[in-house]
Amino acid sequence: MDSPQNFKVIGLMSGTSLDGLDIAYCHFKKNEKGWSYAIKKATTVKYPATWIQHLSTAQNLTGEDLIALDAAYGQWLGKTCAAFMKQHKVRPDFIASHGHTIFHQPRKGFTYQLGNGNALHAACGVPVVCDFRTLDVTLGGEGAPLVPAGDKFLFQEYDVCLNLGGIANLSVDVDNARRAYDVCFNNMGLNYLALKTGKTFDKDGAMASDGKINAPMLKALNTVNNALKKKRPSLGREIFEQRIQPILDMPGIPTKDKLHTFAFSSAQEIAEAIRTSTRNARVLCSGGGAFNAFFISQLLDACADDAQLVIPDDDIIKFKEALVFAFLGVLRTLNEVNCLQSVTGAKRDSSSGIKIGF
Repeated sequence: MDSPQNFKVIGLMSGTSLDGLDIAYCHFKKNEKGWSYAIKKATTVKYPATWIQHLSTAQNLTGEDLIALDAAYGQWLGKTCAAFMKQHKVRPDFIASHGHTIFHQPRKGFTYQLGNGNALHAACGVPVVCDFRTLDVTLGGEGAPLVPAGDKFLFQEYDVCLNLGGIANLSVDVDNARRAYDVCFNNMGLNYLALKTGKTFDKDGAMASDGKINAPMLKALNTVNNALKKKRPSLGREIFEQRIQPILDMPGIPTKDKLHTFAFSSAQEIAEAIRTSTRNARVLCSGGGAFNAFFISQLLDACADDAQLVIPDDDIIKFKEALVFAFLGVLRTLNEVNCLQSVTGAKRDSSSGIKIGF
């Protein structure tokens, strides 16, 4: 580390939509005004078909096979980081790795992100901070979302930080406390439908824009979303498969209409969440959904004059979560709070993450 208040960190993020591994090499500096950041180098490494298969079906493995996959994926992360460091001639102080979520059941007291930190460290020789969610869950929290701690310190100029990933979530300050929650499924649903046409995603929402709203499907989505937001649980694969997937599989509806309807439904849910959080909000939009022109048009219509949507530079859209997990790693190495009770519902704030190789 350059000094006690200067850090060079690689952040790793693998999201529920399986787009690939986001790698962001970031610099952080603290002064009397607070924290500043810079994304120096960043890339998304697309998953080979074999890893998409492994990660999308890992929940069905035996315990022994899951442990083996955990080690193999950790090793792959480490080798991928080593190649990134060699290519860009960088040497971080440490790597902060989110891993890839396989199980997330806080009501049962556990969450599990694949990607063994020891294997990652052994494969690249750099210290690692990993397993950011487990402590919060054992403290009675949802273990999610964690990005709001980064929002609070790095993006103070925005009223709302909205992430349009596989799951749409937002964070906002209310009465001097950070509040955040998962709003609804977003790219998970859109990508699931796009796959039915042989595409990994609907580029710019082109197929969705050709479709029209299907009233029975919209009603079914609204019913599920209305039930979920009464408790605002952290959303994960399990809820998607149980509650959303059957609606997306409704027969007799053209895929383009399903895409249009799902995008419209998600936009309505997000706009309502923004209005409920604060009025006349300046909203930072990040995540892959910010590139979906049709979805953004639906969101703008849904928000009307209640919010100003800000689409930032591509690096923030693509790599904000990797940047924030790098920063959460910084807070962990300083033993400072990086997981907020006001967001997750845990018994207390915590400094979460396991440090390896320091």
